[in-house]
Amino acid sequence: MNAKVEAKTFRLDGLKWLLVVLLVGAAVGGNSYYAEFPLLYRVLAMVALCLVALVVAINTAKGNAFWSLLREAQAEVRRVVWPTRQEATQTTLIVVVFVLIMALILWALDSALGWAASKVIG
Repeated sequence: MNAKVEAKTFRLDGLKWLLVVLLVGAAVGGNSYYAEFPLLYRVLAMVALCLVALVVAINTAKGNAFWSLLREAQAEVRRVVWPTRQEATQTTLIVVVFVLIMALILWALDSALGWAASKVIG
């Protein structure tokens, strides 16, 4: 099997991140500067600028690594064996009962210590 792996080169990453920061800053600044415009137009402009910033960020080394992490996480979620409804219900009930029992124990301990402290103090 002859597999050639081409390493994707990322150039000018620093400038790309600077562009991302400038785009997000322009979106935030433009939103406050153009406050007299309707909210819908300002939100659409912010979404458009943030999408452009996202595309630029993904074309950097760290952005590409983050994007592949998200794809791998999504694939991993598909492989998870999720509990059945009965298992989830039983586990939830066990947790609720345990919490109630611990609450009663702590309430009793607090009451006993409060009673003892009041006897000592006077």
